[in-house]
Amino acid sequence: MNSTSNPAASRKRTSAGPRRNPEAEAAVLAAARELIWEKGYSGFSIDEVARRAGAGKTTIYRWYPTKADLFIAIYTSERSVSVPVPDTGNLVEDLVQYTTSLWRFWASHPAGAALRGLIAEAQGTPEALSALRDRFLPDRTADVRKVMTDAAVRGELRAEEVNDKVSLWVGFSWFKLLVAELHQEEAIRSVMMHIADIPRVAAQE
Repeated sequence: MNSTSNPAASRKRTSAGPRRNPEAEAAVLAAARELIWEKGYSGFSIDEVARRAGAGKTTIYRWYPTKADLFIAIYTSERSVSVPVPDTGNLVEDLVQYTTSLWRFWASHPAGAALRGLIAEAQGTPEALSALRDRFLPDRTADVRKVMTDAAVRGELRAEEVNDKVSLWVGFSWFKLLVAELHQEEAIRSVMMHIADIPRVAAQE
């Protein structure tokens, strides 16, 4: 039977060996995005993504070794569209604008709830922990790190402080995400001032 007369065969997308087939990858990411919207991180699985995308599981696992890796790919593309990186020339203003945009993205998009799921899974499985620590965090903190590095170039903080301040920013933002307090945007400016080591009285003058 010719494969074009077999609906299942015609729906099946193949990859070009180790090189990614753009059509197949787009179908996988679209199916994964749809599944996150419908079922969140706990209901997210490579099996279901493969079924919806018409792609082979082995292909997806070659591209994304764990469901955490596939989620990270979706999260990255969605977040980059929704969360611009400001450049006002002022550290506190940049941090306030960036953090506010990020919190609103987390609160309004299923990726926010899914990120909570990834953080929770990382506490119980080494694969998810590795994905979160070694692949998610370095890339997803690159924007706020750039904001702080640019501020160091302007003399607003010392270059050797950047790593610690990024950790403080992540801790604050993830705490608000995990305890579902993303609506408390009024707390952002005060905490960003603390991170920047700017006394509140001085900032109001």
